[in-house]
Amino acid sequence: MQVRFSTDCKRIGILGPSGSGKSMTLKMIAGIESPDDGKICFGERVLFDRNQRINMKPQKRKVGYLFQNYALFPNMTVEQNIGCGLKKQERQEVADRMVEKFHIGELRNRMPGMLSGGQQQRVALARIMAQSPDLILLDEPFSALDVYLKDQLQRQMEEFLADYSGAVILVSHDRDEIYRFCDELCVIDEGHVDAFGETERIFRLPETETAARLTGCKNVTPVERMDAHSVLAAEWGVTFHFRTEVPQGTRHIGIRAHDFLPVWGEQKENCIPVGSYRSAKLPFETKYYISPAEANGQEPVCWFIQRNRMEEINKKGMPDYLKVDEEKVMFLK
Repeated sequence: MQVRFSTDCKRIGILGPSGSGKSMTLKMIAGIESPDDGKICFGERVLFDRNQRINMKPQKRKVGYLFQNYALFPNMTVEQNIGCGLKKQERQEVADRMVEKFHIGELRNRMPGMLSGGQQQRVALARIMAQSPDLILLDEPFSALDVYLKDQLQRQMEEFLADYSGAVILVSHDRDEIYRFCDELCVIDEGHVDAFGETERIFRLPETETAARLTGCKNVTPVERMDAHSVLAAEWGVTFHFRTEVPQGTRHIGIRAHDFLPVWGEQKENCIPVGSYRSAKLPFETKYYISPAEANGQEPVCWFIQRNRMEEINKKGMPDYLKVDEEKVMFLK
C-alpha cells in the first residue's frame, strides 16, 4: 500500500471499504507495524523515516490507539487498566481524574468481563487519555454496536473529546460516522489515497467513482464524453445535455438516489425512461430499483423517496421517467 497525506486539521477521517488499508495506516502511525519505505511525521516530530533509519518505539510516540475490541487487560480492574503504564507516584491521581471525567466511578473495581460494550469503550478511552497523548487513533470504534447504542456512544465520544486539544484520526467504513466527526477526509481504496480534502466538499463533489460510491452515491454509471456539453450513458440508454461544460477526463457520472425528479407523460430532456422495477417499503422511505427502459445496464437505478413525498406516487402511480437535475450531477474521473 502507498498512502500519503498531509494536514494541519485536528479531526481527520479515513474512509474506505474492508481490506483497503485503513487499519494498517493507523497501525503504522502508532508504530505497531512499520512501512517498507517513506516517512511519518506528526508536528515537528519524525515518527518514522526509512532513509534516516528512524523508527520511534510505540510507547515514545505519544499516540493513543482505541482498538475495535478495546483491548482491555482482562485480569485487571477498571482502575488498574486506566493506570497501566503510568508512573507509580502519579497512577492513583490520574486514575481518579479519569474515572470522574468519564463517569465510571461505580465501575472502578470491576473486571472488563463484567462491563457492557459501552462501558468498555469508556474505560478504553479513559486509559488512552490518562497517557496525555498528542494524537488519538480510533479504529472502527462503533462497528459492532446496534443502531441505538451506536448513536448513544457517538454522542458520548463527542462529549469526551470536546475539550481534547490534540488531533484525532477516525477510521471507518461508515460514511455517517465520518461526516459527523471529521473536518477532513481521506478516502482510501486498495491501499492508495483516492481523495483527500474537506469532508463536506468531498461528500458534495467527490470527483472520483470510488469516492462517490463510498460517500453513499447509489447511482454511478460509465459515460462517454460526446462533446463539451453532453455525455452518453449507454447503460441507462440516455444522452445527457448540460449547460455547464463537462470536465475533461469525465469517465462516470453519479446521481444520488434522492435527487431524481418524477415525470409523468411526455419525455423531457435528461430523463431516464422507467422500465420494470422492484420496491422496498421501509418505515421512513420507499426504495425503488428501476431497470431503465431500452437500456443495457446490469445495475438498477436506485430511486429513494421520503415518506412525506409518497402521496403523489400513490395517487399517480409510478412515473414514466426520472428527470436528472443538472445541478445534482457529479462528474467523476
